[in-house]
Amino acid sequence: MAESLKGARSTSIDPLVELIETLRGKNGCPWDKKQTPGSMARYLIEEAYELVDAILANNAQDICEEAGDVLFQILFIIHLFKGKGHFDYQDVIEKNVKKMIHRHPHVFGDVKAETAELVSQNWQKIKSAEKGNNPCESVLDSVPRNMTALIRAGLISERAAKTGFDWDDISGVMEKTMEEWEEFSGEVTPIMHLADKAKATMEFGDIMFSMVNVARFAGINPEIALLQSIQKFEKRFRYIEAQADESGRIIDDLTFKEMHQLWDEAKEKIG
Repeated sequence: MAESLKGARSTSIDPLVELIETLRGKNGCPWDKKQTPGSMARYLIEEAYELVDAILANNAQDICEEAGDVLFQILFIIHLFKGKGHFDYQDVIEKNVKKMIHRHPHVFGDVKAETAELVSQNWQKIKSAEKGNNPCESVLDSVPRNMTALIRAGLISERAAKTGFDWDDISGVMEKTMEEWEEFSGEVTPIMHLADKAKATMEFGDIMFSMVNVARFAGINPEIALLQSIQKFEKRFRYIEAQADESGRIIDDLTFKEMHQLWDEAKEKIG
């Protein structure tokens, strides 16, 4: 183990491991005992998004709780593979520590990388070398398919850009985005036939992908940006609902003008 890792505080995962073993044991929970890695993958994704929500809300208590839920899901999945004799918890930890040390030669070796950009470049080179540099493989193969489209678009964009397939600066990609918007506008008509809608859908997708590239140049994570906008919309909309409720009505009873007045009020009061 590298010198800088020695003496680090040790945190035991034993209580969680014991809990999982009990849940999966002879007198455990019927639901937990029937789970598979495939079924647990869904819950891991759900818990990860709940953790992201807590992080964006900057709520330390919720972050602590949701981080525990994510850790539980991960350990549960490891337990399932351990039961089949594939690997155990220590195998996972040791393999990851070894990989991370290897991918940080600027920390654990003699390589110089004084900026985050250089670190990222070195990381990709090391990762590529680890996989054998197979000329038949695409640089896009490492991007998982079971992601949200927005996250995957960002990663695909990044991978392609690192090969040099990119605009010179943000103005070029913004100009491209405007071109895509014009093409989309040309496909949208008051009455759209099915074929027209299919073409418009494709053009709208092009706009979104171009916007992902704009976000990359601006140093913005598009998924996080959209989640923040959704949270902001939810707060303002819930405010309108609450105000309607206080007046003894439901939101459906409000006029369009009343809704927008309350929306402006929400912007001033809660941001």
